[in-house]
Amino acid sequence: MFDLILHAIPIFALCLILEAVSFYLLPDDDERGYEFRDTATSLTMGMGNVIVNIGWKLVVLAVLAGAFWITPLHLPADNPLTWVALFIADDLAYYWYHRTHHTIRLLWASHVVHHSSQQYNLSTALRQPWTPFTSLPYWIPLALVGFEPWMILLQQSISLLYQFFIHTERVGKLWRPIELVMNTPSHHRVHHGSNQEYLDRNYGGILIVWDRLFGTFAAEEAQVRYGLTKNIETFNPMRVATHEFASIWRDVRAAGTWRDRVSHLAKGPGWAPE
Repeated sequence: MFDLILHAIPIFALCLILEAVSFYLLPDDDERGYEFRDTATSLTMGMGNVIVNIGWKLVVLAVLAGAFWITPLHLPADNPLTWVALFIADDLAYYWYHRTHHTIRLLWASHVVHHSSQQYNLSTALRQPWTPFTSLPYWIPLALVGFEPWMILLQQSISLLYQFFIHTERVGKLWRPIELVMNTPSHHRVHHGSNQEYLDRNYGGILIVWDRLFGTFAAEEAQVRYGLTKNIETFNPMRVATHEFASIWRDVRAAGTWRDRVSHLAKGPGWAPE
C-alpha cells in the first residue's frame, strides 16, 4: 500500500482524458497540447518504468530495511511530528537527487528521458526512465536517521503523485503565497524549458523553497520552449530510454585521455574538452 502510484493509475488516465478534451474545447495557440505519437511514447515509457519497478522496489525496500536495522535511531510512526520531519527530509533529498541528475552526465543519461518530450501535458509526467537505479543512495540517509522504510516509500509516492498534476499548461500562475512556497505548474514549466535562462532551474519536488534557498530558482517570464537543447527527434521508446547512454559511450571511446573520459561521465551534459 506504500506505492500510491499504482493505485492512482485510473486517476491519471481520467485526468489525461479531461486535459486532452479541454484543449479541444478551449484551444490556446500559446499551448502545445497533445500530439498522438508523443503521448503514446510517454505512456509507453511510463508503463516500462512501472514494470521495472516491480522488481527494483524490492531491492530498494531491502536496502532501506538494512539501513534502518543497523541504526539505533527509530522515529515513532504514530507521532505527527515524525511525518512533518519526513515530508521535509524527503523533499530535500528529492531536490538534491534531481539537481545532481541534471548536473552529472551519467545520472542525466537516465533522467533525460523525462525531458525528451517537446510537449508539456499530464502525459509528460508519465515519461519516466527505465533505469531508476541511481535514486536509491539519496534516501538511505532517511532510513539511517530513523524513518521506517515503508514510511519513506509512502512519502516518495505522495511526492510523485503531487508532481503529476504540475505537468500542465492549463493552469496559470497561482495565488502569490502558494507560488512562493510550493512547486507549481508555472515553476515546473520553467524546469522543462530549453530556453537558456531556464536551464538547470527549479528542481523542487513539492516545495520550491529549496530552489530559492540554494539559488536555482527562476520565475516563468518568457514563453517556454519544451524539450532538450538538442532534441532527439524520435518517438522510439528504446531510443528515448538509451540515447544519452549511447552518446556517452561514443564520447568516452573518442576521448584522448582518461581525464576526459572521466569528465564525460562526471561533469555536466554540456561539457566537452577544450
